[in-house]
Amino acid sequence: MTRDRKGPIAACVRSSMEKYFHDLNGEKVSGVYEMVLHEMEKPLLEIVMKHAKSNQCKAADILGINRNTLRKKLKLHKLDK
Repeated sequence: MTRDRKGPIAACVRSSMEKYFHDLNGEKVSGVYEMVLHEMEKPLLEIVMKHAKSNQCKAADILGINRNTLRKKLKLHKLDK
């Protein structure tokens, strides 16, 4: 698997951000980095947990993060069932 910056995820982010700034119509904005991370983290966690069949160890491994970090993120996004 290639980690090319021009992959489909990067293209999606680029397109979404271009639309976001266009829709702002010159309005001042800040905190975009945190906003983007928060917006993409929940669906990422949902999909990875589904792929891992709710196995947190497997999901943490797929994500490349510690299981405790995963648990905190699942709780933050109210995905801890």
